[in-house]
Amino acid sequence: MATIYDVAKAAGVSPKTVSRVLNGDAPVKEQTRAAVEAAMAALGYVPSNAARMMRSNKSSLVGLITGAISHNLEPTEPEGLPDLFIVQGIQKVMASSGKTLMIADTGGQSSQIPHLIKTFLQHRVEGLIYVADHHQKVDLPQTPADCPLVLANCFDDKGHAAVVPDDRLCQKALVEKLIQSGHRRIGFLTLDRTIVATGLRYQGYREALAEAGISYDDELVTMAYEEGVERESHLLMASLDRLLSLREPPSVVCCGNDEMALRVYGLLRSRGVRVPEDISVAGFDNYRVIAETLFPPLTTVELPYFAMGEAAATRLLSMIEGVVGAPANPMLVSGDVCWRSSVTALSSVSILNPKGRSKQ
Repeated sequence: MATIYDVAKAAGVSPKTVSRVLNGDAPVKEQTRAAVEAAMAALGYVPSNAARMMRSNKSSLVGLITGAISHNLEPTEPEGLPDLFIVQGIQKVMASSGKTLMIADTGGQSSQIPHLIKTFLQHRVEGLIYVADHHQKVDLPQTPADCPLVLANCFDDKGHAAVVPDDRLCQKALVEKLIQSGHRRIGFLTLDRTIVATGLRYQGYREALAEAGISYDDELVTMAYEEGVERESHLLMASLDRLLSLREPPSVVCCGNDEMALRVYGLLRSRGVRVPEDISVAGFDNYRVIAETLFPPLTTVELPYFAMGEAAATRLLSMIEGVVGAPANPMLVSGDVCWRSSVTALSSVSILNPKGRSKQ
């Protein structure tokens, strides 16, 4: 393998001059630079990154820990890929920054995270990003001051920089759009109450109603998904039936996510209830494989996973350069409402009576 001394001999310069060309840390005549680069090409010389790291104390490496690669290798349900989209956003920013992104997958085992962090530190990464598969609170080991850590789709109590979706604002924006479309009785089939996002979306739902002068009705809100319980359960069916049997049923039903909305479509059709003629349906996520292929296409709100990845990468690069430190609070990233034909104006919606039959 060619060495720096071989290159210097072939180019007719000193090894120090070759080093200056490689590192760009001192002026070199253009003719000399061309001769050195030609010698390197002819000899097939490859600079030693390890040696350069030792001299500059900069590796240009960024470590990323995720479960996106091993997550649901054989999915049995139509689900989104939030962590993968976040990783793609991170990769886009890192590619344009000149940094090399090293990705390690947890294999679905959170116990692997400390080991992976240690491994990355041994490779002298300049910074770390941890990507969670849903909005949650985490507890990761503290990293050295010279190796900043950014959390994506999660947060902690240790003061690490974090980027999370603005679930409250997203749900509020969706409900505001529904209200603008003439809906006043807005049902809400929520995810498990133990999920961080559920509480935030519930808050946004109530805020939108309050600002529109619409009284909150607890009968219109029910939990339709429980963590650890088989999805094809009676919980969603019972929750939906509860809404439809109300004396004043909702004219639109907001679902905890697009996958739930898909199931609601099927349950409504099995009951002879048409979407959106008899009742409107809205989702959450904008998982396009579901939202754009359902009939009618699903109104939903975007969970901005790709944008979150971009924001996390940008934040880490700023911390590496010492431009900013870790913020006191997580960065909130919101998404747009995607309005499709599963929701119609109230003036053209058939209102369900308690027995499930429609009336104009």
